[in-house]
Amino acid sequence: MNIDSRGPRSSSPPEIDVFDLFRAVWRRRVFIAGLGLLFAAVGVALAYVIPPEYETSATLRPVELNQLDALNRSKIYSLPPDEALKRVGARLDSYSARLDYFRSRPDLVRVFTKEGQTIEQGFQDFNSTDLSVVQADPKKTDLLSNFIGLKMRYGKDIDGPAVLNAFVDYAVEQERVQLSRDVQVILSNRLAEVNAELNSAVSEYRTANDGRIARLEESDAIRRAQLNDELKALRVQLKMQRESRLAELDESIAIANSLGLKKPSTPSQMADEGVVGGNIIRTEVNDRPVPLYFMGTEVLEAERSTLRKRSSDDFVEPRIGQIRKELLLLSNNRNVEAIKARANDQDFLEGVEALRVERERLQAIDTQLQGLQLVSIDQRAVAATKPIKPRKALIVILAFIGGILLGVLIALMRAAFKSHLRRMRVLEIGGVMASVVPADLSRQVGVLSPEVQIRAGKE
Repeated sequence: MNIDSRGPRSSSPPEIDVFDLFRAVWRRRVFIAGLGLLFAAVGVALAYVIPPEYETSATLRPVELNQLDALNRSKIYSLPPDEALKRVGARLDSYSARLDYFRSRPDLVRVFTKEGQTIEQGFQDFNSTDLSVVQADPKKTDLLSNFIGLKMRYGKDIDGPAVLNAFVDYAVEQERVQLSRDVQVILSNRLAEVNAELNSAVSEYRTANDGRIARLEESDAIRRAQLNDELKALRVQLKMQRESRLAELDESIAIANSLGLKKPSTPSQMADEGVVGGNIIRTEVNDRPVPLYFMGTEVLEAERSTLRKRSSDDFVEPRIGQIRKELLLLSNNRNVEAIKARANDQDFLEGVEALRVERERLQAIDTQLQGLQLVSIDQRAVAATKPIKPRKALIVILAFIGGILLGVLIALMRAAFKSHLRRMRVLEIGGVMASVVPADLSRQVGVLSPEVQIRAGKE
């Protein structure tokens, strides 16, 4: 049998013995425990070196419905309690609101703004790490599920509860001011609409009055023109009658002169002038008027003279007096004067009573909303009794566990390294003995290792 001179072949990886690992760890238990205690001491030192950080919180809930009753009954703005809570929550979560509050607090600016930083840069640290809004779960429907929470983390150099409570009050007040502005704008717009409707009604009323005045004045003008025309016609008629009377008197005077009648007479008297004496009584029955010339020249001439001296015939006709009376009454239309003398046209408007009532109601609304409670502060922020960071016990425990794990790792690495060295020595000794001892002898004695036996057998 030939022996292979190329050396031992590569064997399979050695199996891991858990018992050997445990024994290696146990032999170095003092070292592991010491390393764990050392890390625990470092953790204790670190826990007391890290500055403590506290946390406080405030809780807001919907206000009672009666607190918003006055605003909702104004009929210009509707704000349910849940909506008011959402508006305040949005204000608390608003970047601009937080920045304005941060600027208004010099103590916060001094703490969070480092040298060389702007206020906005300092605010980023305050806003991103110290303030957070917690909202209710929308899936929950119980009575206590609707709330908004606000948490703040702070150090010893800041009065966190006072800062958080002041921020809540600031946000609520800013929302109240914004709500007041909204109400003022809506109220102003509503008043403008009501005033526009009233002005439109006044314009229509004035237009109607102008038309009414124009109709009255036109009617009066037409009536005056008609009366003046009638007056002129009557005067012409009376003048013509007077001229006709004069012509008739001239003719009668001529006839009376021809008959020698100076005194008034009758036909029967003229017939009896030739009878002398006697007691004769004559009665004349005649339905025909006595001719005018029987009045005698004296009477006729007197009448003619009077008619020629007459300057006006108005007194002859009673209608002329009535016309003058009517013209005098038409000279001033009291209806037109009363309409023009109205100082306030709105007092005479009809059908606008509802608009006036609405305007008075709107003007009586308080838009400042002083004392309006938008939310109920269910829990105000109070000082924390213990910090949330650092957790000293947790840090010490984690440090101790880390030290133990590191010690175990070091112990295992040392055990593995020593085991590797022993294995290398065994391989070297086995190789030397295989070169000097025959393979059959080694198999009979059985003192060589399996690797050496295989090598010797091949040789």
